[in-house]
Formats: sequence, structure tokens, C-alpha cells
Amino acid sequence: MTKPSGERHRRLRYWWVNQNQTYRHEVAGGYLWSPKRKANGHINPFYEFMREVAPGDLIFSFADTYIRAIGIAKSHCYECPKPLEFGSVGMNWEQVGWKVDVEYRSVTDPIRPVDHMATLRPLLPDRYSPLSPDGRGSQSVYLTAVPPSMAHALAELVGRDAQLAIEVGTRFAQDTGLSDRPAQSIAEWEEHLRSTIERDVAIPETTREQLVLARRGQGRFRQEVARIETHCRVTGVNRPEHLIASHCKPWRDSDNAERLDGENGLLLTPSIDHLFDRGFISFENGGELLVSRVAHEVSLRKMGVPVGGRFNAGAFSKGQRRYLEFHRESVFLQAVRRG
Repeated sequence: MTKPSGERHRRLRYWWVNQNQTYRHEVAGGYLWSPKRKANGHINPFYEFMREVAPGDLIFSFADTYIRAIGIAKSHCYECPKPLEFGSVGMNWEQVGWKVDVEYRSVTDPIRPVDHMATLRPLLPDRYSPLSPDGRGSQSVYLTAVPPSMAHALAELVGRDAQLAIEVGTRFAQDTGLSDRPAQSIAEWEEHLRSTIERDVAIPETTREQLVLARRGQGRFRQEVARIETHCRVTGVNRPEHLIASHCKPWRDSDNAERLDGENGLLLTPSIDHLFDRGFISFENGGELLVSRVAHEVSLRKMGVPVGGRFNAGAFSKGQRRYLEFHRESVFLQAVRRG
């Protein structure tokens, strides 16, 4: 397939995941899953790394002291409830976390990194290393980046299985016909929430109707947003028939009051609504547009997003700024800066 003019191929990134507790669930299910925060609510850099994974990236799966599988990322990160199959594993974890779809390939001859530290030790990253200098896996690590030099050394040790995975990942990163399983998963989750609302007799019927309509940016929620917003903040489109009332704190994450709060909304064109809902773009409180480093720039330009320079979408109200803070921290696919 011919690539659009000016499109540059993205370089693969390499990751290491420690899956001692969840290996069989994640490998069999074809995914990575992590909470968003530690149990105490603090940021965990190894969960934040989930927000930087992109399709085609290579993942070394480490469990019980061995690299047992090689994964190829098949999606960007997206919000998803904790997998039911985890059962009692991670009882203190949040119920909604980050998920990445992954195609795993078992390693024919699993390797023990501890047996190869003479090769690997000089290549360990200075920060967030998956291994200690003596070859033990770091218990605090879930997902962490692996420098290319270390990834290539690991691939040599694993052998043909790793080389094939790199070839597949490279093709996948350049593929323009990707499926959108994340959108399907989010829709299934929201459908479950919708059904729960419709069955809740404690909520007045008219309110239930408005809550369901708000999921698609319609009804009372849209009316309340339109009292504040008049046009798409990115494209400038101001015709109501071309605009969607989009939640800053997603409908799936909001309580019933937040689902109907006009300050929890922006009027956006459908393409911009998609990018905002999936976390490819966000906004600073002062109006500056934020674009995720994992977003596909060529597509963004075609969708009307100004990339490659600064763009200010205008001032937000105090209430909007509160909801946008949630969006930046819990939806936007951009890891918190690590000093």
C-alpha cells in the first residue's frame, strides 16, 4: 500500500514486562493491564509507561526468572476495567486501569537473564532498570523501557523467535489497516454501564433517560454544554449539526452528576471528539493544545489538528479546568514527565 507523502516510519520501542502474578492471564488473553496509580493514589512510573506503548512495539515477557514470550503491541493504551480473570490477584489495585492489546509468541527456548549478565550488565538503563546488576528481576517493576542496545542483545540471546517478532512488529507499526479493538472494548464497557443505569429503579426514569442520552453527547447534557461552548475548540466549526458534546471526564468514568454537568463538556467535531476521547489530544488549563507523542501526525493533520507548533484553544472556566485535569491525568496518552 502506498504511504501518504511525507509520512515517516516510526521507530519501534522496546519494553520489558514482569508478569509473575499475571503471566498466564495476560499471555492467554493477549494483553497488558495495569492500574493507573499505586494503592495510595501516587503516580507509578511503571504504570505510566503503558501510556507510551504504540502498535508494533516489542515486549519481552519475564516470568519466574525466564523470558518466556515475546509480545508485539497491537494497540495504543486505553482505559479498561480490571480483568475478571485476575480474581484475587492485585486485590488493592484500582478497578479501572490501562490496557494494551498484545500478540504474544512463546519463546522456543526460554532464557534466564541472570545467566547472561556479563553481556547484559553494561547495557542496563541507569533508571527504571528491569534487572539489578546481579540479574535479579526488580519486584517494583511492571512495565519499563528497554534501551535498543539491550533489546538487541536480548534478541540475540532469544534467537530466531525474537528476530521474527521484530520483523512482524516493524511491519505492524507501518500498517495503515489496523483494527480498532480498543474502541470495541470501551463500547462494551459503556454498554454494561448503560444497562446498569437503565435497571436502577432508584434513579427517576427521566433522569435515567438523560444519563443514557449523555453517553452520546445528546439531551440535557448537550444543552448544558451549549450554554458554555459555541464552536469546536480545535477546528473552529460552529454549526450545531456538525458538533458533538464530548465529556472531558469520560462518561464511563463519571458519576451521574458529572455525566450531566455542562462544565464537563466541550463541543467538538466528530474527528476531534474521537482524538480527545481516546487521549491522543488534550488541553492545558490555559488552553494550549497537547498532542500525544504516540499519535499519528499525518492522520491528525488530515483531521484538522494543528501539529508541529503551538496552538491555543482559548480560556476554560474553573469547572472545565477541573475536569480537564482529570483528562490529562487519566485519559491523555502522554506519560508524566520524569526528571
